[in-house]
Amino acid sequence: MPVLPGAEPFRHEGGEVGVLLCHGFTGSPQSMRPWADYLAERGLTVSLPLLPGHGTRWQDLAVTGWQDWYAEVDRELRALRDRCAQVFVFGLSMGGALALRLAAKHGETVSGLVLVNPANKVHGLSAYALPVARHLVRTTKGLANDIALENSDEIGYDRVPLHAAHSLRTFFRLVDGELPQVTQPLVLLHSPRDHVVPPADSARILSRVSSTDVEEILLEQSYHVATLDHDAKRIFGESYRFIGRLAPSVGKKGSTSGG
Repeated sequence: MPVLPGAEPFRHEGGEVGVLLCHGFTGSPQSMRPWADYLAERGLTVSLPLLPGHGTRWQDLAVTGWQDWYAEVDRELRALRDRCAQVFVFGLSMGGALALRLAAKHGETVSGLVLVNPANKVHGLSAYALPVARHLVRTTKGLANDIALENSDEIGYDRVPLHAAHSLRTFFRLVDGELPQVTQPLVLLHSPRDHVVPPADSARILSRVSSTDVEEILLEQSYHVATLDHDAKRIFGESYRFIGRLAPSVGKKGSTSGG
C-alpha cells in the first residue's frame, strides 16, 4: 500500500550527534516531522522511521505486532550509532515506550531520552477483554488527533485493530518490567489534559526508571499530540537544550555540520 501523503519516513545527514525519533501507535512520522526538521536545521543527524503497519491503512497494522515496531527502531538506532559519536532517542506516546526499551537494552549507546506523553499501559476494562475481544471484533474507534490547537491535524488511523492493540498491551507490560534498567538522563514532558494517555503513565515511568538526571515538564496548553500542539516549540527548544548540555559540541558554530 502507498504511504499516506505526509506520513513518509524522514532522514537527515548532519553532524556527529544523532537523534532517533519514534512516533506513536496508529500515528505516523507526520506527528514528529516539525520536531525532526527543527533538529535537522540545527545540524543534527536525524532519523524518523515509519513503523511497520503505520502510515497506510489500519488493515496493514492489524497484521503487525510490537516485535515489528521495535525491530524497526532498533535497526535505526544501530545505524545511527555506526554513523554518530552520540545518539539520543525521542518518543511520543507508544514511541516513548519504544525509546525506553531501546535505552534499557542498549545502555550507554543511548546518551539521553526525551519523552512526550509516553504510554505505559492500556487502560480501562477493555484492556482485560482484549485477549478474547480481538477474535470477535476487528477494530475499535481511533486515537488520533487529540490536539488543542485549531487547524492542526494528525495523520493517523480512524480505527484501531484489536490484534495490534493486544500486542501493544503485551509490549507495555514488557517495557514496564525493564524500566529499572533505564539509567540515562531523561526529560519527560506531559500534558495534564491528555485524552489518550493519563498522567498516571508518566508518574509510573518516573517512579520506576533508575535515571538520576531527570526533568519533568508540564505541557499545560496541549493535549496528547503535543508535538503538533501549542507547546510544540517548547518541546523542540527543551530537547535541543538537553542535547546541548550532554553533547557540548552541539550549538557551536561549525561543530555539527557536515561529516
